[in-house]
Amino acid sequence: MAYEMMLSERRGNVLVLTLNRPERLNAAPPQLFDELREAISNLSGARAVLVTGAGRAFCSGADLAGGSFAAADPAQATYDALTGHYNKTMAAFADLAIPVVSAVRGPAAGIGCSLALAADFCVASETGYFLQAFVNIGLVPDGGASWMLTRLIGKARATEMMMLGEKVPAAKALDWGMIHKVVADDTLDAAAFALAERLAAGPTAALGLMKRGLAHALENDYAAAMLREAENQRGARRTADSMEGGMSFIEKRKPVFTGA
Repeated sequence: MAYEMMLSERRGNVLVLTLNRPERLNAAPPQLFDELREAISNLSGARAVLVTGAGRAFCSGADLAGGSFAAADPAQATYDALTGHYNKTMAAFADLAIPVVSAVRGPAAGIGCSLALAADFCVASETGYFLQAFVNIGLVPDGGASWMLTRLIGKARATEMMMLGEKVPAAKALDWGMIHKVVADDTLDAAAFALAERLAAGPTAALGLMKRGLAHALENDYAAAMLREAENQRGARRTADSMEGGMSFIEKRKPVFTGA
């Protein structure tokens, strides 16, 4: 099936999904996440999934140009985009019964960070980095980030990522236990595919059961965490600082926050 914002290719037993908006650093409108969800709902026998990004980025986050910023009620539009599109796709990846590998080159920011870390194995290149920059525009993490990061790296480091909004380079992410492996930039594609191919050649049913067991061990409250995030995001979206943060992002200037 052809997609507008994504490339889908079956390579042996591996379904390779490539976010394909390189001119926007693969910034993701709701449609792109809908296409991802459609792709993984029609696996046609694939036994592993590899998610990557075209060009020099994995995904720079949700696409802030236009979209909810142009809506009559931006806060409600943001909530609707999360609950109706992004969260459904994140939940679909969580429920997928086959292994998922993500290959991160350049930024994995915002919802892109959530997508990368939702994989069972995240392989990053030396140029890769992970970013929760919502605080810089007066918003809160979403896409399951608060659920994933506290479990992957602990409350203190998750708090650091979310409240300081600083980049976490691939080497630090590996040291923190956030990701599986760091490789040279020019070997990322081959290394990530080799891992996906290895998993695809494994006992798929058992791997699926392992995934479900791991999720159960983590309290299995992922959907509720995303709903709380969406509700908090709606509240944050109604603030003056959110509007200022969004406009400063679009106008490429430093935001001036007032606490309102």
